[in-house]
Amino acid sequence: MLFSLVFGAEAVIPTEMVYPTARTSIRDPETNDEHLVQDLDTVEELRDQARLRIAAYQQKMVGAYNKNIRIRRFEVGDLVLLKAFQNTTNPADWKLAPKWEGPYLIEVEAGKGAYHLMNMEGDMLPRLGMQSI
Repeated sequence: MLFSLVFGAEAVIPTEMVYPTARTSIRDPETNDEHLVQDLDTVEELRDQARLRIAAYQQKMVGAYNKNIRIRRFEVGDLVLLKAFQNTTNPADWKLAPKWEGPYLIEVEAGKGAYHLMNMEGDMLPRLGMQSI
């Protein structure tokens, strides 16, 4: 299928040329050029069908990926934990480093999924004060 989309003709493996199969024995060399011209007219249709199959497959993959996603909304005043990243943890702790930092208080919602956070002492978080949770 892919070969015919690229080159406009079906692929024939070398063994089919040595040992005739139904596909190679029925072929008539005189009418071969006519069939190739007719196949060129259907190449766009085959490409459109391939595009539709790819789009359907991609939508199916998006659905499979997103089925376990749960959107969480936070409100001002909620306490949250932040994921601790490798650059914020002590390298000497290695596997025993904490996975979460906090708790932090949400002071202001700064946009879609972004918040201004402050620690429990009332200081704004030093990372520009804006975190995406």
